[in-house]
Amino acid sequence: MDEQTTAAWMGAHFRTPVSYPAPAMDDAPPQNSHKPPSARTRVRRGSERARYGRAQVLEILDSGVVAHVGVSTPDGPLVLPMAYGRDDKMLYLHGAIANHLLNSGEEQEICATVTHLDGLVMARSPFHNSMNYRSVVVRGRGRRITDDRRKLEALRVITDHVVSHWDDVRPPSPSELRKTLVLEVSLAEASAKVRTGDPVDDPEDIEGPWWAGTVPITTRFGRPSPSSDLVHGIGVPAPVTALTEAAVDRRPRSRRG
Repeated sequence: MDEQTTAAWMGAHFRTPVSYPAPAMDDAPPQNSHKPPSARTRVRRGSERARYGRAQVLEILDSGVVAHVGVSTPDGPLVLPMAYGRDDKMLYLHGAIANHLLNSGEEQEICATVTHLDGLVMARSPFHNSMNYRSVVVRGRGRRITDDRRKLEALRVITDHVVSHWDDVRPPSPSELRKTLVLEVSLAEASAKVRTGDPVDDPEDIEGPWWAGTVPITTRFGRPSPSSDLVHGIGVPAPVTALTEAAVDRRPRSRRG
């Protein structure tokens, strides 16, 4: 595929790489906003698929399990998949204290994306192939959490975001806490882009002999498998059992305050 065809297939966020001043941390868009929270989070290509409402942005974040986090490092751009969590104002990222990406992102601009792939969109021409998806882009400055109480709460948020079992495991020790780096990124600059439905083919191709349609994609959890060294008699925690056969984006999740 050439570059234009590949872009049509991926249906990703396309934004002009221009620097803009970030809004203040408390400038999160209102619940029913139909405007981008900042110029640099405005969806330009496929703008009819943009979603700026706070509720839909948060719903997509809540449904995901992995964010792809990008920073600029002294060695060049770096993007890595990471677990994450969020509260009403912040996105939280964590890793080892020596984590190159997180250390590079401290007090620097970070871009985090979360994407759900919902299906293939098969058109009559490969030029119009696409994917159905739900995607969120968060942009902001990474700030290290140094207060132990706030760091512990952020780690709980990250853990319970994937499966709500923080209360079923041993809490982190002081040593483990010291070895962990946590960054927070404001959710003030977050926007979503969503594609659903059929392929959009050229009118002259509609009556042609080529098949067109969609292929749904669903990812589900399997049945929990105990560790080979698990002490006999320890049962599977209820939150883990509840994941069995659940779609990843519809898994049981903890309730946020």
